[in-house]
Amino acid sequence: MDILKKVEQYRLQEEALKWEGTFAEYLELLKEKPWVAQSSHSRIYNMIKDAGVEEKNGKKKYHFFSKELFGLEEALEKLVEEYFHPSAKRLDVRKRILLLMGPVSGGKSTLVTMLKRGLENYTRTDRGAVFAIKGCPMHEDPLHLIPPHLRPDFYAQYGIRIEGNLSPLNTMRLEEEYGGRIEDVIVERIFFSEDKRVGVGTFSPSDPKSQDIADLTGSIDFSTIAEYGSESDPRAYRFDGELNKANRGLMEFQEMLKCDEKFLWHLLSLTQEGNFKAGRFALISADELVVAHTNETEYRSFIANKKNEALHSRIIVMPVPYNLKVSQEERIYEKMIRESDVADVHIAPHTLRVAAMFTILTRLHDSKRSDVDLIKKMRLYDGENVEGYNSADVEEMKKEFQEEGMSGIDPRYVINRISSTIIRKGMTSINALDVLRSLKEGLDQHPSITNELREKYLNYISLARKEYDEIAKKEVQKAFVYSYEESAKTLMDNYLDNVESFCNKTKLRDPLTGEEINPDEKLMRSIEEQIGISENAKKAFREEILIRISALARKGKRFDYRSHARLKEAIQKKLFADLKDVVKITTSSTTPDEQQLKKVNEVVARLIDEHGYNSTSANELLRYVGSLLNR
Repeated sequence: MDILKKVEQYRLQEEALKWEGTFAEYLELLKEKPWVAQSSHSRIYNMIKDAGVEEKNGKKKYHFFSKELFGLEEALEKLVEEYFHPSAKRLDVRKRILLLMGPVSGGKSTLVTMLKRGLENYTRTDRGAVFAIKGCPMHEDPLHLIPPHLRPDFYAQYGIRIEGNLSPLNTMRLEEEYGGRIEDVIVERIFFSEDKRVGVGTFSPSDPKSQDIADLTGSIDFSTIAEYGSESDPRAYRFDGELNKANRGLMEFQEMLKCDEKFLWHLLSLTQEGNFKAGRFALISADELVVAHTNETEYRSFIANKKNEALHSRIIVMPVPYNLKVSQEERIYEKMIRESDVADVHIAPHTLRVAAMFTILTRLHDSKRSDVDLIKKMRLYDGENVEGYNSADVEEMKKEFQEEGMSGIDPRYVINRISSTIIRKGMTSINALDVLRSLKEGLDQHPSITNELREKYLNYISLARKEYDEIAKKEVQKAFVYSYEESAKTLMDNYLDNVESFCNKTKLRDPLTGEEINPDEKLMRSIEEQIGISENAKKAFREEILIRISALARKGKRFDYRSHARLKEAIQKKLFADLKDVVKITTSSTTPDEQQLKKVNEVVARLIDEHGYNSTSANELLRYVGSLLNR
């Protein structure tokens, strides 16, 4: 569809959503849709919940965040269940400023932006509709029109609680424009928009000497004092501060802990009592979520200052650590690259994964368990099956260090290094080695990395390089084995026939001669030795395989070589071991013969067609693996 047609279609949709009527008509609407009168905290919670919730192993994943934030499921679950959910139920936690604390580039700003954009879209839905007194600069809740002495009766009839009092401006308008008849007051549907300053606000402190409190609470309009005669006339006041405009929604308080004290004290009554002081008026009611974000150093400095104790008790701190899962870190890089101007550069498979491995290693702490090294821990955190460990072990490791994920390399550093590699070399294709090299070079320029940390990080780059070496060999292994899946299946079937014969103490029948023969011990051991199964452990391993086959059969499932992680690894290694010499000769020969050249071309074609490489990265991979095998 033409873009102008889409603009016209959007304009028509906006028009169709508009609603205007008297307060009496609004009350009729409330009978039909009581959720319309929900609080700002409740609206945000329902917005998150309505996007979908997935529960698995007692943990909740909220789909609202899944397109932008990766690997933060636990932090987000805590945020929703410990702050938004009880706040929506009007529990005391809603009277707190929400402070997101975490390292740089950890997703705090993205999280707040998602809440803002989400609210803007949610108010355009039936479940998120917001109604306000028409002409009110603070888009005030129409229910404030109900006098306090009648609110118990209103609750009995509608089941809706009313909090807050009518603002000074609307109190005057009620008398002067409507003659005190609240049923005639015009109500309209509003749509949140940060750009139009409706329901979404952002306050960013600047020079404390020059910044005015009016930025938060509004100011007197001196040009109208002559007309209205008094500074205390609400018509002579501009209700255009961020607290005014964010009423009914959300206000982001940027760099809150760096702000001058006079700005922070306004938040005390707003959070605790739901109102704030502006001009020469009584307290003005406001219903809004105040969310701020900071890093750990600033927060520690803030709470160390005794003068901040009153405000500290009105803050709820939610940690937002770095992601600790390799697969999710990879998604972060993919997203950042998609949004950049280097999205057309070919990035060889596993490049971002290897970069993510290095990044995650910098964020992990060495486990107190002697049997778990960092690589093993990294794999377990990413949900990989590691022999001898289960989910309980992972949970135990996570409890060892509460601060894990609050330090380490940030995603922006990795993307900066990838970008500089591409731009500096004018490359159209990059691989894992290019990125690891760039990450290593950049450590000297990183402002917060000490010499001690640098040595540590260089070691992590070496570990990531070793992991890549194994990945590269497996990639070439798969490409070299013609009909890899078929070869693996044939080898596994052969192995299983022999294992079954061994365990049941029976003989096999030779398919050619028909004579009975003993199980092929040499074949079985050649596979088992690939994964370090000792002579003493072979019987237990073979019996374990048979038990797994029986368990799957009972569930109506078929066993294949991927059904058992260690057997899968053994089969792959055995296939590759059998082809190792062919790979070495073919990839390292400077003047390959016709047969070798044909094989190389076949492998390159398979890497391109089936594994996601391009011609450049496929040939680089083959040369690199050849050099590894010839060492």
